Amino acid sequence: MADTAATQFSRIMTVLPELEDDQEHLIEDIASFVGISPVQFVEDLRSITKRFDERGFVDGFQIIIGAKKVSLFKTAFHRPMRLTMSELCALELGLSMLRQERSPNEHGLIDRVMLSLRDMITALDANAAHEGLRDGALTDASNVEHLAMMRQAVQEHRVIRMRYRASGESTSHDRTICPQALLHAEHMWYVIGFIEPGNLRRFRLDRIEQVEILDTYFEPEADVLVQVMTEGRVFASDTTRRMTVRYSPKIARWVAEREGRKVDADGSLTLEHPVADDSWAVRHVLQYGPDAEVLGPPAMRAMIRARLETMA
Repeated sequence: MADTAATQFSRIMTVLPELEDDQEHLIEDIASFVGISPVQFVEDLRSITKRFDERGFVDGFQIIIGAKKVSLFKTAFHRPMRLTMSELCALELGLSMLRQERSPNEHGLIDRVMLSLRDMITALDANAAHEGLRDGALTDASNVEHLAMMRQAVQEHRVIRMRYRASGESTSHDRTICPQALLHAEHMWYVIGFIEPGNLRRFRLDRIEQVEILDTYFEPEADVLVQVMTEGRVFASDTTRRMTVRYSPKIARWVAEREGRKVDADGSLTLEHPVADDSWAVRHVLQYGPDAEVLGPPAMRAMIRARLETMA
């Protein structure tokens, strides 16, 4: 198995509770328990100290690494861990987003975990105080009602009429669509539907101003999401536009893992992205700050520069 940041994180979260008893442990024994070499185990522990100044969600703790033994002093990793309602809902939210990015053969495991998580959420007291928290974390509060109506229309296979303002337009227009699916990707909710037979489109939820569910039914089509997903992004367009971005060595490893690519010899990564939405392209680049540079086309570089000048 390739040693990625995700596999290293999994090892670290497995081994820390085993160490947290204020006792010394043989490095060889703990490494064998995790299934790695003692050298790799020590490197995993050292990686924690390298990230200490990044101020994660866990309080500081002390790791003492000797020639043959290791010990950890802190109570943060005592089991069982107790989570708040907000933390449980955040986990459910994360699993829901992860499910959209995984292949169907992985959905069974994720669904079982989500079911257990929802049982715990339901069992907690004062659950009504957190009503709408999961939806509210994904979209603007004003769109929660629209999201609920879209879910109903998708589940019941009913046609909808909506008022929609497309990107770059100053006025809204009425659209009648057969909603096939709801999809959350790139931090946005999308409605996937046909405006006419064979013409599949995607609509951003935050651009929908009004929704009306009609008494007209339609027959849903299979594999709709496959048609609109490209490398984890939402597209329902035959666009040929591309954007080339170089990611610095500081973030290239994580981007490469997400995209299934390998970093370049200097540790950086250069990728070409299809662009069907200029707003998505700008958000994608700016989220990485100085660690992402648009190499082309010139028009996209100019757009990023204009946005930065406006912000300044």
